[in-house]
Amino acid sequence: MPQTIIDLLKKGVKANNADKFRQGNLICLPADGSLVVAGDIHGHQRNFERIVTFADLPNNPNRHVVLQEIIHGGPEDAEGGCLSYKVLFEAVRYKVAFPDQVHIIMANHDTAHITNSKVMKGDKESNHSMRQAIDREFQENSEKVKLAITQFLFSQPLAVRCDNRIWLSHSLPSDRLVNKFDKKVLEKSLKVNDVVRPGSAYLLTWGRKHSQELLDKMAESFDVDTFILGHQPQTEGWNQVGKNLIIIASDHSHGCLISIELEKSYTVEKLIESIVPLASIS
Repeated sequence: MPQTIIDLLKKGVKANNADKFRQGNLICLPADGSLVVAGDIHGHQRNFERIVTFADLPNNPNRHVVLQEIIHGGPEDAEGGCLSYKVLFEAVRYKVAFPDQVHIIMANHDTAHITNSKVMKGDKESNHSMRQAIDREFQENSEKVKLAITQFLFSQPLAVRCDNRIWLSHSLPSDRLVNKFDKKVLEKSLKVNDVVRPGSAYLLTWGRKHSQELLDKMAESFDVDTFILGHQPQTEGWNQVGKNLIIIASDHSHGCLISIELEKSYTVEKLIESIVPLASIS
């Protein structure tokens, strides 16, 4: 069992790196087909299953799925340890099965696991909680499993750019730290320093409360019109911020996804019309 999981995660690393739409640390999607965008999942197994059902990739070879923030949250073991890594394994299997259709982007909880640093979710330190659960399940093989998880998370791309000028990433740099962000991180080989504050991958996954001035600046820098992000909790599943940003969440009963046709142009208003409540998917 442990070696099977380790082998799966290694296959996931290869699939991430060999993704035919990947350019550096950026996924560049074409102007045809469709796209399903999920928000933070945080160990929510049922919502992950709903996303998979909605996407129906076996019958839609030109459809893409973007996932983010799989870990930290959801069910716990008898000792209170976080079991979200089980959903991560399911997501990796999904990536391996559909390597050029499933794209899992890096999130701040991923960087916390990579660097073994503290990250709070609710009243619990999530990183320690998940590592303890892995220790209990995999025992003498737990360090190898945690290393394989780290290697998979580190191999993830940072963002997705659609030909119809939509940008997807877990977050954007905050107003206060945007001047430290170097977009060349999207092109170069990722280093651990990039995911540690104030590295540019860190800034791209941890920023909050973006002003319209910053959104306009980032839109010009990335040559896009609209943003879809996760990271910031949304009790109703989504929220519009400013003129060109939607934040979505997929980790609770009001979670949602966004369904996009890649050949069409979208305003924020049109993207809002494309929101699908996950609870509506059987």
